[in-house]
Amino acid sequence: MHFLHFITMLLLLCTSKGSTKHDVEKGVIARKITVDQSGHGDFTAVQKAIDSIPPNNNLWTRIYIKAAIYYEKVVIPQGKSFIILQGESRRRTIIRWEEAGSATESSTLILSAENFVAMDISFQNTYNLVIPEGPDGKRILWAPAATLYADKASFYRCGFSGVQDTLTDIQGRHYFKSCYIQGAIDFIWGGGQSVYEKCVINATTGILNGTAGFITAQGRENENDSSGFVFLSCKIAASGPVYLGRAYRAYSRVIFKMAYMPEAVMPQGWLPWNYTGHEEKITFSEVLCSGPGSDTSRRVKWEKNLTQKELNRLVNINKFINTDGWIQEQPRF
Repeated sequence: MHFLHFITMLLLLCTSKGSTKHDVEKGVIARKITVDQSGHGDFTAVQKAIDSIPPNNNLWTRIYIKAAIYYEKVVIPQGKSFIILQGESRRRTIIRWEEAGSATESSTLILSAENFVAMDISFQNTYNLVIPEGPDGKRILWAPAATLYADKASFYRCGFSGVQDTLTDIQGRHYFKSCYIQGAIDFIWGGGQSVYEKCVINATTGILNGTAGFITAQGRENENDSSGFVFLSCKIAASGPVYLGRAYRAYSRVIFKMAYMPEAVMPQGWLPWNYTGHEEKITFSEVLCSGPGSDTSRRVKWEKNLTQKELNRLVNINKFINTDGWIQEQPRF
């Protein structure tokens, strides 16, 4: 009798383990948590919900965040993978923090765990919006809204708001779809390998009193580095002059395809920053863009005209960031 019971339990355990793996692979949500400031959920704070997830998590866990402004810093450490943060909309579910001084660690969201999804939620760093003016005027500091260290992270209909280094896309493969990203100085920067599709890129460079800002500062390190930022069918808005990007590292790579560009885009388009004299290593390119700022006749002479083969490899989502199909394996709803 005891032997039969042991065999039965062993079979159930094996089945359970198999089904867990299957659930993760197919993006099935196994656990649900609700965050509600009014006290009608499982937690009243987002970080407390994340802290409740066990280390080395291997089950897709949805944290549903009811509409409110959550004044907190959110850190998702390594090991807490397979987390979904779902708000009610990016205008109604907002995580807001006020910190500056580090281009990475002063962030409202710090993500270090791979296999992550966020949707219908905004991350804001309000530091540069509220600091008092000193004798030399407002002093803008590094104050990111999100820092991404993790591989395989996707964002749908999310917002990212700040001024300098808003989105620290530091490393890993990332996919942004229908997101809103706001800032003035290097506000999408880092060594990430990322695609931004149908996003609104709002350059609030009017606050710089006539000084031009920068949308991107990409940090590709060498010719074998697979990183780069690719913008597909995005819309750029700007309240003051803005460059499309400057080279944060020697092999910086940024591509805009079918983007709308306003008149505020600087005619030169790009700057080499600290890599003057080595521009041939930089890959900055524009393809089939529109709008008054898309005229390339006055762009820097070293802007790249990519071959069709090179272009296809970079602007194809499945070839550039999704060769192993991780995007399809994540939950979407």
